[in-house]
Amino acid sequence: MRLILVSKRHGSTRCINLGGWARAFIGVCLVGFPVGMGVMAYQLFAQSGEGLLDSQSREAWVATLESQQDEVELARREAEKRLAALTLRVSQLQARLVRIDALGERLTTMAKLDSGEFDFSQAPALGGPETEFSPNKVDSQTLIHTLERLAQQIDDRQQQLNTLEALLADKKLQSDVFLAGRPIKKGWMSSRYGRRTDPFTGGADWHQGVDFAAKEDSDIVAVAAGVVTWSADRYQYGKMVEINHGNGFVTRYGHCKELLVKAGDIVKKGQNIALVGSTGRSTGPHVHFEVHKHGRVVDPASYIHRASR
Repeated sequence: MRLILVSKRHGSTRCINLGGWARAFIGVCLVGFPVGMGVMAYQLFAQSGEGLLDSQSREAWVATLESQQDEVELARREAEKRLAALTLRVSQLQARLVRIDALGERLTTMAKLDSGEFDFSQAPALGGPETEFSPNKVDSQTLIHTLERLAQQIDDRQQQLNTLEALLADKKLQSDVFLAGRPIKKGWMSSRYGRRTDPFTGGADWHQGVDFAAKEDSDIVAVAAGVVTWSADRYQYGKMVEINHGNGFVTRYGHCKELLVKAGDIVKKGQNIALVGSTGRSTGPHVHFEVHKHGRVVDPASYIHRASR
């Protein structure tokens, strides 16, 4: 191996011949130096690493991570509880709104509002321009407060609707028990209340009701709501229905061919209660109609001709 040395100052050169041992020594130095430096660096890094990540430091890091995991798990559980509570509250409010809708539908029917005038089955129409003060985000506390305020409003509306329902029901009840109209749908008055000639004997007689001649098997209707207190044969009345309407009023419907109600039944105003016939002391198909007020027979004419409520 020959080394050529060049002098920078004088520009002269000098050759040096190296033997085998010299070449081996130089090769070992060139290769061993980087390897040795790498080994020394590794040992230094390992020693410094052992100083930075000793057992106490590792335990502290593990404890910190476990604490953070516990906090995250606690936050997750709290969020799930809040969400479950809000979901339950919303479900309760929805159920109450369904009941209010049903009550509103019943009130619209009772009040006889026009179709579509107040429709509880449709959401109310709302609108308006957005203002610069409109909030973009709602936090959980604001949402809870809003739900509670909505619940209070629902309570107020339900109380108001219940009061209105009671008033309408009372008004309807008064209308139903109000005696008015004729006991038949088609026919004519064949005999009035009071003194008349007896159709069987020809002598003077007192008629304590009014007679309505009608086609046989035609409907006899209740002139007011009430409870049936008699529905059977009765002397001289033939088959008869008697209805107690409350407030001291009782009506009777005699000479029926067939009875459609029985004692104890609750009947509505205008309900069919019997069919026109000629049973009992009768000369032909008709209904004998009587009105009793506080136990005394009165002229039915004032109730037949007055307007219904």
